Amino acid sequence: MNGELSINLTGNLKEKPQDDKLGFGTIFTDHMFVMDYEKGKGWHNQRIEPYGPFSLAPSNMTLHYGQAIFEGMKAYKTIDGKVKIFRPRDYLSRMNRSAERLCIPFIDVDYVLEALRKLVSIEKDWVPASEGTSLYIRPFIFATDPYLGVRPSHTYRFAIILSPVGAYYPEGFKPVKIWVESKYVRAVKGGTGTAKTAGNYAASILAAEEAKEKGYTQVLWLDGVERKYIEEVGTMNIFFKIDDKVITPALQGSILGGMTRDSVLRLTKEWGMDVREQEITIQEVFEAHEKGKLQEIFGTGTAAVISPVSSLNWAGNIINLNGGEAGETSLKLYDEITGIQYGKLPDKFEWMVEVE
Repeated sequence: MNGELSINLTGNLKEKPQDDKLGFGTIFTDHMFVMDYEKGKGWHNQRIEPYGPFSLAPSNMTLHYGQAIFEGMKAYKTIDGKVKIFRPRDYLSRMNRSAERLCIPFIDVDYVLEALRKLVSIEKDWVPASEGTSLYIRPFIFATDPYLGVRPSHTYRFAIILSPVGAYYPEGFKPVKIWVESKYVRAVKGGTGTAKTAGNYAASILAAEEAKEKGYTQVLWLDGVERKYIEEVGTMNIFFKIDDKVITPALQGSILGGMTRDSVLRLTKEWGMDVREQEITIQEVFEAHEKGKLQEIFGTGTAAVISPVSSLNWAGNIINLNGGEAGETSLKLYDEITGIQYGKLPDKFEWMVEVE
């Protein structure tokens, strides 16, 4: 890393919103962290500066070829008044895995983590205190070469912006309805499904919009070849509790390995549950339901943490679960993870990093 971190604080502070007025991703704090990359020079010009627009050339490569990656994590105000970030090192390490797939230079995880802690410390008054709220953290990298040609960019920009948020879904911690997508494909093995890159989300938007028109909150994606193996939900990994076994699709090259997914796997294994990462077909899920063995479905993700699923629609075949209420496992996981995040429960895995 070249040079020292410079800090330029604004004198024009924004009015902070009330906790009960928060949505998701619409309000941004006063400052952001930014640094630039140049081939042969590396990452440099690292600074904390007022939140504001970037100036881009019309020929900016990201606008034409989509060489961009991002992450999403959260900071919480704990019950003792401290501010802590959930698993930031793991999220930043995953960002480097995405960078490798998109031919983007690696970041120094240790340096960026310290810069992030400094940024959140400056903006600590933006961290909401009410249960269910948090400070959403969005690191991202995009190509900045002004060039119309398909190759890796020689220059990049890395930034971290912050947003105080409430619940991701309007339903809050209430079961959601999921549409099983059979027509469109999001990712295939060997593609970019394992990376958190902008194009994956662009590929999901049409199906998500069509699902919403039908009254469903999200889309459950099937594999892109045989259209039968379950992969993930648009913004979440997916879990099924079948005959007391907790099953989630294995990471085989087309699914993003979520941090909340990993947290759930570690917790359920510690609790002594029968946990399996394996291929599972949509047909197997519906057959389990017909036999009375499907007990729960829930999604896992940074934004919603745990999202119980009450209904699944696959080509007009509908599963309704638990009378529209959250199942016991999803409720226990939600209470455990959020309990750790807000400092109500012991952080036995050392997931929380304090902001000084």
